[in-house]
Amino acid sequence: MSAPTREPVRGLSEVQTSPLGRATIGDQLRRLAQTQGRKPAIIAYSADGSRHVTTYGELNRRANRFANALTNLGVGRGDGVAVMSRNRVESVIAYYGALKIGAYYSGISALFGEREIAQQVNHLRPAVLVVAAEHATVAGPVAEHADSRVIVVGDAPVTTWPTFDAVLADSPDDEPVADVDEHDLAMIVYTSGTESTPKGVEIAHRNYLISTAPAYTWGLRCLPDDVWLYVMPFHTIAGIGSLTSLTLLGATLVLPASVDPGTSLRLIRDESISVLAQTPTFFIALANHEEFGPHTVGTVRRCLTYGGQVSPFAVDAWADATPESVWGTYWGQSELTQLGSVGWFKRLEDVPDNDPTWIGKPVGHLEIRVVDANGDDSVEGELLCRTPSVMLGYHKDPERTADALADGWVHTGDIVRVDDDGNLFFRDRRKDMIKTGGFNVSSQEVERTLQGHPDVLRAAVVGLPDDYWSEAVTAFIVLQDGASTTADDLRQYCRNDLASYKIPKTVHLVSELPTDPQGKLLKRELRRQFGKG
Repeated sequence: MSAPTREPVRGLSEVQTSPLGRATIGDQLRRLAQTQGRKPAIIAYSADGSRHVTTYGELNRRANRFANALTNLGVGRGDGVAVMSRNRVESVIAYYGALKIGAYYSGISALFGEREIAQQVNHLRPAVLVVAAEHATVAGPVAEHADSRVIVVGDAPVTTWPTFDAVLADSPDDEPVADVDEHDLAMIVYTSGTESTPKGVEIAHRNYLISTAPAYTWGLRCLPDDVWLYVMPFHTIAGIGSLTSLTLLGATLVLPASVDPGTSLRLIRDESISVLAQTPTFFIALANHEEFGPHTVGTVRRCLTYGGQVSPFAVDAWADATPESVWGTYWGQSELTQLGSVGWFKRLEDVPDNDPTWIGKPVGHLEIRVVDANGDDSVEGELLCRTPSVMLGYHKDPERTADALADGWVHTGDIVRVDDDGNLFFRDRRKDMIKTGGFNVSSQEVERTLQGHPDVLRAAVVGLPDDYWSEAVTAFIVLQDGASTTADDLRQYCRNDLASYKIPKTVHLVSELPTDPQGKLLKRELRRQFGKG
């Protein structure tokens, strides 16, 4: 069953490769269990509203049980443990249990259908699939076909599949004895696939201990006293990455059974949530809810957003409801183990150059270059990065790995501007730049203009094939409830701020925009649905 193990890194001493001095994620959980074992690590809510608290001590003991169960199944260093479930404490136990014995973790989206599950499982070939009961009927046979063992969280639909609770009950909670070091693979996180086929990003233990988790303290201002409403799905780098950094610091995570605005607002109030992190759509949805106000969100002190431009409407609404809170805008990539740059503001007027594309300044462990199409240093161009937390590579994909890490830099594919003070301003994904009539147009610039209209809730802009223009600038707009603005009104509105070639040739008014589970726009879906004509 075991996958080929990685050879030990030459030159590492016994101190660095034993519990005496090694730096692994599982070791840090053991230390926290000893120093703050009674502190809540995870507060999880069930669909029936019941509340379950898991302390750091209990989390470590249950992770040990799962680690020992995996060992008894023949799972070891270099093997994979995949988890398909909504965010729940069992997922965290499985994650830490796998890492304690040198296996790696990979999450599978709970929204996936059979084809998508098969694509990821067949690419990973994990030793074990931990799957929630509601997904087991579909995912279980796929896993068995890939020679993976199936463990079910909840009631197993097939009698030969053991349940997660039974596996834990049959195992001791002693710390496992395992050969694992900081250079071992900790996780394979699949990119969102907003542009192309998702890539499996390989991340080592050391990335978190040496730079990512520390950057959370002096970059994202995270502290052990933080209480997070945790709505980032564990199969993403934002989800499993932040979980890792925050539990390494000893913070408390609140896992809701659902992420609808009403439930989220009630939990923020009842659990005295101090930090929220999600894409801009989440903050818009909460601000639009009838229960939004100081009585529900007054304890929030940091609103962290990523994956898109923050809405002026959301900033103003949150500033009125919780005046002491600040906004953090941050940018990162799976290839960098998530965190790349951070910036803080209270109102949009605080943003450098009043430019809402601002993504802050690079965190301390990140070295950057901005280069033009010829690879020469420039104030605007593709962002290149170097960092101790760079990925090991793309799983089973040496060609795309070589492309991404060419010339000793991570080629992010993101177009940015950098000013004399080191501030970064996100222009666009390289593949989202629109070439129309011989001109380059930033889709983000056009979106930003459209979102300045008071009737616009969300905007997405893509280039669609056109015989005359090569690509026609095309906008998709979700209006505020009750708005009567027309497509022609919006095109006319753009004339005030945009050159004629940047003005959308067509504006589609739609009820919603396609997004991934985090709320990131899926522009490829707009191209697929509307590009045929």
